[in-house]
Amino acid sequence: MKGSSVIENISGILIAGGQSRRMGRDKRFLRVSGTSVFQRTLDMLVRTFPETIVVLAEPVDLPSMPGSKVVYDLIPKAGSLGGLYTGLMASSQPRIFAVACDMPFLNPDVIRFMASFDVGADIVVAQLSGGFQPMHALYSRRCIPFLKAMADKRDLKIQNLFLQEELRVSVLGEVDLALIESGRRSFQNINTPDDLARAEAEIADQS
Repeated sequence: MKGSSVIENISGILIAGGQSRRMGRDKRFLRVSGTSVFQRTLDMLVRTFPETIVVLAEPVDLPSMPGSKVVYDLIPKAGSLGGLYTGLMASSQPRIFAVACDMPFLNPDVIRFMASFDVGADIVVAQLSGGFQPMHALYSRRCIPFLKAMADKRDLKIQNLFLQEELRVSVLGEVDLALIESGRRSFQNINTPDDLARAEAEIADQS
């Protein structure tokens, strides 16, 4: 059952295509502190949003996902951009929070802050020292035709969506996230074995 802290009018979208070139294995099955990163992320989304959707590239043997809807890419081989398009198409809410399955430190306070930052924006995205963070961001359904057009042209860089003049894009910076304790950590992901070891060490330190 959803609690009072649920963020209304937004779906939580877990984009879990499974490609992990730098890691060398499927990141969905990586375990941090005994729990898969996929499951950690999904559990947080289920607690935070009225609707949770998992977007997969193809069927895969994953744990049962009660309370979540599973959909498959509507545009094959379009990467995260295709997953974002599919999640928006599947959502029953006017906005979605899209996240990749490799972020073990997702912070619900950061997500709530982003959701309330500019409720009229079509995109709310953070820009950190490493650049834009498109897989920890909010998108409105107005993005759908632009994503489809980009996919048709095989322009699969989500950051190019932010250049569309017809869309209202609201960008958070380091200063905004500094208002939340450990806010920047929510964006920390796992791309390499070293990243995984670092995440394990951080969680062990917390314990």
